[in-house]
Amino acid sequence: MVNKKLNWNLIIILSFIALIRPIMSMLGISDIIGQPFASIAATICITIIWILTVLIKQDPQPIQTLLAVGIGYGILVILVSGILSPILAGQLQGPLTNPLAMISVLTTNAIWGLFAGGIASILMKIKK
Repeated sequence: MVNKKLNWNLIIILSFIALIRPIMSMLGISDIIGQPFASIAATICITIIWILTVLIKQDPQPIQTLLAVGIGYGILVILVSGILSPILAGQLQGPLTNPLAMISVLTTNAIWGLFAGGIASILMKIKK
């Protein structure tokens, strides 16, 4: 196992890039494009961006990096939901109202990051 520090700047940037999915939903763009296509397409595009970024950066720990990105995105989604739901809906909604939902959000996005990191790792090995 490689014993190097994670690139936290990269992790934060990639976590914020993934916020395009909930922003598309909040702005009604996903409804205009059509569900579930919009969410699936956004997820695929974000995953490709994550993978290409760690490949271009030649990140020595793509699995750990993208796992951290998935968790970081999950934390951001929970926070954004907690901030915006009272403003947009008039009351707190979303994962902050249910601890099990928070665990679900974090777990789902950690798996997403782990999956993307696994693909990136395989591609890096093939590239060598």
